[in-house]
Amino acid sequence: MKAEELAPNTVVIPGVVSLAASSRRTLKHGDSFAMFDEFGDVFEVEHSPAGVFHHDTRFLSRLHFTLEGHRPMVLSSTVQPDNVMLDVDLTNPDLFNPHGDLVLAKDTFHVARAKFLWQACCYELFTVTSYSDVRRKLRLALDFGADFADLFEIRGYRRSRRGQVSARLLGPAEASFYYQSVDGLPRSTRISFGPQPARLTARGTEGRAEFELDLAARERRPISVTVQCVEGNGTAAAERRFFVMRRVARRAQTEAREQAPLVETSNNVVNGVLERSSADLAMLMTDTPHGAYPYAGVPWFSTPFGRDGILTALEMLWLEPQVARGVLRFLAAHQGEREDAAADMEPGKILHEVRECELARLGEVPFARYYGSIDSTPLFIALAGQYWSRTRDEETLRAIWPNVKAALAWIENYGDADGDGFVEYDRKRSTGLLNQGWKDSDDAVFHEDGRLAPMPIALCEVQGYVYLAYRMAAELAPDMGERPLAAELRTKAEALRRQFEESFWDEEMGTYALALDGDKRACRVRTSNAGQVLFSGIAAPERARRVVQGLLEPDFFSGWGVRTLSRRERRFNPVSYHNGSVWPHDNAVIGLGLARYGHCSEALELTSALFDAAAHMHLRRLPELFCGFERKRGKAPTLYPVACAPQAWAAVAPYALIQACLGLEVDCGACKVRLRRPRLPQFIDWMAVKRLRVGEAQVDLMLRRHDSSVAVNLLGRAGAAEVEVML
Repeated sequence: MKAEELAPNTVVIPGVVSLAASSRRTLKHGDSFAMFDEFGDVFEVEHSPAGVFHHDTRFLSRLHFTLEGHRPMVLSSTVQPDNVMLDVDLTNPDLFNPHGDLVLAKDTFHVARAKFLWQACCYELFTVTSYSDVRRKLRLALDFGADFADLFEIRGYRRSRRGQVSARLLGPAEASFYYQSVDGLPRSTRISFGPQPARLTARGTEGRAEFELDLAARERRPISVTVQCVEGNGTAAAERRFFVMRRVARRAQTEAREQAPLVETSNNVVNGVLERSSADLAMLMTDTPHGAYPYAGVPWFSTPFGRDGILTALEMLWLEPQVARGVLRFLAAHQGEREDAAADMEPGKILHEVRECELARLGEVPFARYYGSIDSTPLFIALAGQYWSRTRDEETLRAIWPNVKAALAWIENYGDADGDGFVEYDRKRSTGLLNQGWKDSDDAVFHEDGRLAPMPIALCEVQGYVYLAYRMAAELAPDMGERPLAAELRTKAEALRRQFEESFWDEEMGTYALALDGDKRACRVRTSNAGQVLFSGIAAPERARRVVQGLLEPDFFSGWGVRTLSRRERRFNPVSYHNGSVWPHDNAVIGLGLARYGHCSEALELTSALFDAAAHMHLRRLPELFCGFERKRGKAPTLYPVACAPQAWAAVAPYALIQACLGLEVDCGACKVRLRRPRLPQFIDWMAVKRLRVGEAQVDLMLRRHDSSVAVNLLGRAGAAEVEVML
């Protein structure tokens, strides 16, 4: 749960939600995203994030297409596999006059809608084809509107004031809506048509375009619609030619992916999951002045989040390390530089999120630049160290090394405020997040009797992340010319490891306690957080084995993945956000932890469960989370009603799980790819990994499953890279 889930930003799940996961049609480019229904339309329903958004502001809130005054029938509706284009095929239903006479037989006209986003514009082309055997006239209409609602409003926040919306015609083929903003930033929506409509009207927040077509048999007629989101004054009108901009968008997408590494398998369903994951990551990657950054998820979190970006980069590091470069540079540039209680900012602290919407700019919500994340800072350090090992990118590491040291200083000076040796959190203002780990809903941290834990809170996995940060920084420091620092950090890591085992291990539960509360009492609750402890390597091997054993028991393992909370616990609820649901990224991190401790069979079981879940999802897309009900024969996973899809750290979870199964790591310093006890799930006979980069070198691998073992063949190599298989 992100910051917006809490007062004053309560998420509202109304009794009627207009866009179920299977009916959402999601597009994104840059700082814009759009969500349509299966018709390609936008209907205004309270608390539903349908429409075209830019910087978390809705620039198009209504889009309703009718044919002869009636809504058409949907023949097909899909977002293309590369996520660039939404294609919808429509036809007319049987239409009758008031006397009951058939005046237009169904399927007489076919309407193809194609739309995509590019540089704050939504481009759409209607292609109307007549299959009548005689010339016929046809009336089409498009109702549209703009409310400039802030995403926080849509989520249920009651704002104190908002600006006025007005409309005007800019010509016979163009209308515009203007928002008299409260924050002083002019915003407007330009809607242009080609050809010119027969009638065009606009007033207040709504407008209507009507077209009258006279079509011969088999005649085809195009109608283009361009919706431009405009911020500020003097913005030039966008290029309106649909095919010109489609070529630009496709070329950019192709160039970005043609050199990317590729994973292919013998299983077409698995290939479909991986292709969707790769396309989702590409869609969520957004150019910033500091490099590309994976925005967290659509619709609620289409913006940079620190924790999400870091974990996404870690999950994908083995295959696409350039994701980490953009994340590290962006977060370094936005690192906390002073104390600001309203933003939970402190010197050296790493960002939680950035927002550019009106409510954030006005300060009504504290998330313009918000730092209420306890784990982003140690994870930033850990990512820097792992990125260095993966790439030896000296330019980037030397540029951010001062930021790494500042983050280490934050751990010492602010993270451990009471000096007990553990990093803990407590918000500075009531407007900030109550809980500041990845499970940041209000009820996520509690005791075995269900009582919420008092602040400040020291989470178990956060101590593991600090341990990992110390270890990674210790490996990095000598290469940055600071060898004495390395020894100091290794000493701190070992001291933390010993103290962690003494304070967090619970022998009766057979796992690590969720947290220590403000009274230093352990929260004796069985959670997936203990699984994330394994990722960091802080756990003693024998205790790690017991954690793994517990995570794969039915109380935890639903059959679709590891739940966030054991069903034996007082607050367990499979439909909750954090207390019993299944999160793909959580399972991916756990899977990497299983691999670290050599639990190969369990990693395979977890991987099989998540790929099975993905195969049942719409578009084979793993969402942010899904419900934690027990797997039953013939029944698909139960969706969580307002989960983001796509979500960056969920999108790349399949790739992290593959890494866990293969035990794969890339050591750029040694110019070597290592596979430790590689395994493949039963549903994959072979897997090819192509264009895997190792510094300036590149390798192509083929892995074939033979019962419980895997044969590894080097298909191709460019450069001096070596492949080492450790059985």
